[in-house]
Amino acid sequence: MDREFAYTESDFNKVRSELRDLTGINLADSKISLVYSRLAPRVRKLGLTEIRQYLRYLETHADEQEHFINALTTNLTSFFREPHHFDLLKDFIASGERVERIWCAASSTGEEPYSIAMTLVNTFGSFDIKTRVVASDIDSNVLNTASLGVYPLQKVDTLENKKHFFLRGKGNNSGYAKVVPQLRQLLDFQRVNLLDENYPIKPDLDVIFCRNVMIYFDKDTQAKILKKLLSKLRPGGLYIAGHSENFNNFAELMQPVGRTAYVKR
Repeated sequence: MDREFAYTESDFNKVRSELRDLTGINLADSKISLVYSRLAPRVRKLGLTEIRQYLRYLETHADEQEHFINALTTNLTSFFREPHHFDLLKDFIASGERVERIWCAASSTGEEPYSIAMTLVNTFGSFDIKTRVVASDIDSNVLNTASLGVYPLQKVDTLENKKHFFLRGKGNNSGYAKVVPQLRQLLDFQRVNLLDENYPIKPDLDVIFCRNVMIYFDKDTQAKILKKLLSKLRPGGLYIAGHSENFNNFAELMQPVGRTAYVKR
């Protein structure tokens, strides 16, 4: 295949390793062409000639990490992305904290809120739990996809206990899996624009997941959104941000408790 920029399998493996270190995402072998198509515009903009040259640039320019991550993760969602956050949720529950209401504020096509729900079921040991997850997004199309809960098998096959949480499609639906009704009933989907003045979410939430959204806003807008989100979270509640987001400068509002995770003061 003729490509504008030199690109080898070794380059792809280096990209995979970097992305895994930065975000916890594991790219499948089949993503080799997707990686090239996502990085090529950035290589072109920087005036470079090879993907390998770009990777060297990435090593010496820390501020390039955000561009690298965004290029490869925009619309590239997966179950249990940044797995340490789900371990943290499990530990938060195990510590005796009340966890009855969770808001996933950027649910995209649903992998994140379903990962939250699976963590709840695994932690409590049953589908019969009081906890509910509100999953929201500004995009009604991705919300419809999330609500259906149907995913290509390759997204599901690497999950532990997948037979517990998914039904394998047959006939015309072969190649796909659907979340089981018991998991789906733990989620409520609704459209929310984080830029709106008021959110249609009841206060006194126990946990908020708002990951890898703030990077798209300027600092002033980030601060406004964060304060509105925190107004919905109870004192002592858990706020989980994304791999490229840092809110340590909001120490008067919340205390760091892990990698890009905080407890509201």
